[in-house]
Amino acid sequence: MTDLAADFDTWGIPSRTFLVFYLVATVVLVIGALVHRRSLLSGRTAPPADQLGPQQVAYLNGGEDLAVWSSLSSLRSQGAIGVQTTGALTAEGPLPAGVTPLDRAVHHAASQHHSARQLRQTEWVARALTELREGLDRHGLLVGSDRRAALRLGPLLLAALLALGVARIAAGLANGRPVWYLVFILCGLAAVTTVLFVWVPRRTRAADLAIRRLRQRNHHLAPASNPAHAVYGSAGLAMAVALYGTATIWALDPTFAEQAEIQRKAMTPGGATTSSCGGGSTAGASGGSDGGGGGGGCGGGGCGG
Repeated sequence: MTDLAADFDTWGIPSRTFLVFYLVATVVLVIGALVHRRSLLSGRTAPPADQLGPQQVAYLNGGEDLAVWSSLSSLRSQGAIGVQTTGALTAEGPLPAGVTPLDRAVHHAASQHHSARQLRQTEWVARALTELREGLDRHGLLVGSDRRAALRLGPLLLAALLALGVARIAAGLANGRPVWYLVFILCGLAAVTTVLFVWVPRRTRAADLAIRRLRQRNHHLAPASNPAHAVYGSAGLAMAVALYGTATIWALDPTFAEQAEIQRKAMTPGGATTSSCGGGSTAGASGGSDGGGGGGGCGGGGCGG
């Protein structure tokens, strides 16, 4: 009778034994994936917040567009850039001292009379933005392609375990064994795997902390505080745009902002943006299977297929 019962077990493994080992493997792999993910997203090598420039902060807070607007606002405040009534930018003066590669690229694009909306698509600005992004990634602030690929390792292992569970359920059903407990485990595993695959933040926790600290230190630059940007200079204006969005440019120089067709965006503490005056909104960026079978509990040896 024992041999007959063993032959009747799916894959020759008793349901209770398979379920216990599968549950342990699920817990171990989920915990391992979460620990691995936490380590990759910590950004432990990131520099302190006070070492970040406005354009770096802008890229982390709102992406490429906000980095370009931060540079443009600084150059405009120093008289290096103007705008025609047609919306084309102009180079009104030489580059000021202490500019960044992105400043040089934006100024050059303006000298070619590109519009503000076209800046990011020009080869000079695109190259400068790539350098900016790669630098942030190297310093543990941005989640770049290599880090994203490493983040997929944990979910891939969970997906393999999920596939094993699905195969076990199919074999159990074909063998006339109850599989409800295994189905419940797979539903939870599928949800966790999907979330880990889909939800990959743009920046690390170190970057989140840096932006929070910079907001606290520069709360006087928030539009609600009605800052006197003339007092804080071009660097203060660029940081205000980086932290609080292009609503700062509209408040300080509405004629330029309107002619340059700059979207009016106010950054929220969470990194999302709200837009008006014709602009869209952007944000700094989620299955289960069913199965059936006869009833039966662990005592009957049928909970795991």
